[in-house]
Amino acid sequence: MQVDGKPLYLWGAEFHYFRLPSPDAWRDVLQKIKAGGFNAVSLYFDWGYHSPKPGSYDFTGIRDVERLLDEAERAGLYVIARPGPYINAEVSGGGMPAWRSTQGGVNRTSEPEYMQAAREWMSRINPIIARHQLTRGKGSVILYQVENEYQGGRHDADYMQTLIDWAKDDGIDVPTFVNDGGANRNWVSGKGAPDIYGFDTYPQGFDCEDPDNWKNLPDYSYVNEWKPESPLIIPEAQGGAFDPWGGTGYKDCAKLTGTDFTRVFSKMNIAAGVSGQSFYMTYGGTNWGWLADPNAVYTSYDYGAPINESRQLTDKYQEFKRLGYMVNSVTSLARTDKAEAPTPSDDALRIDRRVNPDDGTQFFTVRHADTRVKDRDETTLSLKGADGDYPRVPQQGTITVDGRDAKLLVADYDLSENHRLVYSTSEIMTHARIGDRDVALLYGRAGETGETVLRYAERPEVTVLDDDVTTAWDAERGDLRLNYTHKGLARVLVNGLELLIADTAETAHWWRQDTTAGPVLVRGPSLVRTAELAHGTLKLTGDSTKAAQIEVIADAGEVTWNGRKADVTAAPRPVRLPALTTWKYKEEAPESAPGFDDSAWTTADHLTASNPDLAGSLPVLAMDEYGYHHGNVWYRGRFRTTGRATALALDAKTGSAGQYAVWLNGRYLGSSGNGAHTFDIPADTLRDDGSGGDNVLSVLVENAGHNEEWGHDYSKEPRGLLGAEVIGGASTLT
Repeated sequence: MQVDGKPLYLWGAEFHYFRLPSPDAWRDVLQKIKAGGFNAVSLYFDWGYHSPKPGSYDFTGIRDVERLLDEAERAGLYVIARPGPYINAEVSGGGMPAWRSTQGGVNRTSEPEYMQAAREWMSRINPIIARHQLTRGKGSVILYQVENEYQGGRHDADYMQTLIDWAKDDGIDVPTFVNDGGANRNWVSGKGAPDIYGFDTYPQGFDCEDPDNWKNLPDYSYVNEWKPESPLIIPEAQGGAFDPWGGTGYKDCAKLTGTDFTRVFSKMNIAAGVSGQSFYMTYGGTNWGWLADPNAVYTSYDYGAPINESRQLTDKYQEFKRLGYMVNSVTSLARTDKAEAPTPSDDALRIDRRVNPDDGTQFFTVRHADTRVKDRDETTLSLKGADGDYPRVPQQGTITVDGRDAKLLVADYDLSENHRLVYSTSEIMTHARIGDRDVALLYGRAGETGETVLRYAERPEVTVLDDDVTTAWDAERGDLRLNYTHKGLARVLVNGLELLIADTAETAHWWRQDTTAGPVLVRGPSLVRTAELAHGTLKLTGDSTKAAQIEVIADAGEVTWNGRKADVTAAPRPVRLPALTTWKYKEEAPESAPGFDDSAWTTADHLTASNPDLAGSLPVLAMDEYGYHHGNVWYRGRFRTTGRATALALDAKTGSAGQYAVWLNGRYLGSSGNGAHTFDIPADTLRDDGSGGDNVLSVLVENAGHNEEWGHDYSKEPRGLLGAEVIGGASTLT
């Protein structure tokens, strides 16, 4: 795809503002996303999070999406807008507002009652997104998603087309796209099909119990044939996995989708011709305030993501950074065609080749044919291109492919006007023109050999500054060949090119920032957040988790670090925690006591239900019918016995992870999970028949959230008590 006429490889990061309800912390995460090499952030907008009741919408404070979009633009990120109406996202109702549970009209169809409600939401969120489009001159929204994973038995083309029409009526003029729930060919063309086809893919799945058990990862090159006139994007490429109730924990999800998986999976997608990937999740966050879908996740939504729940950077973040810096600096990658690939010298390996049709840059992805294996294998490849034929690359040694590894190698590429890269068996992390010099950072696994060939009209001046790098000059070709072993950091000067050759551990110390006055490279800190270069002074901000010397490659005379001159070592400042001395407590459940005053509570007296699927005893007891949609809800019932009552038969819908607890006359009878349960009444619990007093039943129902909308109206499944009966004889239970 192109933005302002320039090719762009979309390298996106999924972030949910509703899982981080602190606008000040949004900036922290967005800066980390940008510093990690991502050029876009993907944002779901949760209808239910903004609308507590029909006609009421809150876009203030922690729901201020105008500020969110401003922060994304300030961070230098494009925005992939995903407003629903349905988002899934493992949130309660999949983003459907809970008040829809008592309305007619099947969700996610063109039935009038649903469409009226959906239009209410879209007419409010669309104009906000529209104001922040790149096409308006102020804003960074470049793509707009229509619905989400809309598949299965629905396929209501009128509904999809109406959503597209509404978006255009509301001022959306950036390209629209679909996120198919897998490469299933839904909404590629015809009525209801957006401009761009995209699909999501989670090839490792979500079972984190055995994180070392890989799937053989898929090759999606065939999807290009479905809609060749548009770029192929993956709006949700697996960046982690959610951990369900009873799961083994997010540490295992982080391993299942760790650094090795990130490297192999994302490079396979590049080899398949995918020109945009957005990784779900990049920061997962927390399911605050009854946000979670009860059938999927619990409070944490860490997701094993590259930025963990406490907003710390992981090893996987560094892999994303290496790849992100590459796709942003080697812009030829944004437009490539599949080409015939050389045969590897080891048949356990596979080589894919793509070529930019405009400038001839070649890209080779080298990996194992079976991505599950852990073997270390070696290969050479043959190279033919504008710079000549090379029957054996590398000329010395081999290309080593470790188990669960993949390499993305570049050939026939102009690093700058003066420096032509014939090929390298090291990978490019980034390169740039900085002041009066060119800089390129190459890398490989520690201990692996590398070979880089540069083309010059005459023998260049070469100075090896660090480590052992050997050079050879081929006057006939004009080739300067460098051979080395990746170990720490080696530096070579070639005719004004500063060539940095690093191992993967070393790359974690390097950060690139693009200022209005040009790019800069910084080595040392744990994070470089921002860079401003003006009047010869480079102002850097960032973080340090341990003391480190700052090195800067920039066209600047003076450098400051967090407001101080950067001729000192960056180091973390001490943090002092306050003493926890004054404790307060409150009685846990006063509502369970018989004498608790419930006179102001809502009386359950409805004899009919708005939800047509609601079944149970009368009067209607379901909490949604009385406007209570979220969290723990208390019920209080009264009855007088007319015979020997022996038990209470209750039925409650809590969601699969929810519970409900029962007290009678202040005595705890027990608890149950979702569904019907009979609670025996212990001796001496009931009031004596002659006392004339009521028996008081107290029930605390935990609503663990509403179902996601994977079927027809699944999110409308009722919550709260559905039925209550005294077994053994009683007067009316009220």
